[in-house]
Amino acid sequence: MADWGPVFVAVVLFIMLTPGLLVQIPGRNKVVEFGNFQTSGVSILVHSVIYFALICIFLLAVGVHMYLG
Repeated sequence: MADWGPVFVAVVLFIMLTPGLLVQIPGRNKVVEFGNFQTSGVSILVHSVIYFALICIFLLAVGVHMYLG
């Protein structure tokens, strides 16, 4: 059986942390903007650091595992 936990966590975090889709940190006019569908270089960097931190927490510290099949 394959462990699908890391794949599931990575896909969900990628979708949730896409800059401008749900939230953008930092925004163009405010610190946090919701659903503006725009992005910037700084926003991509911030979201990448947040993604890396959360993926490390969920996969290494918590140890999420999902076995399907």
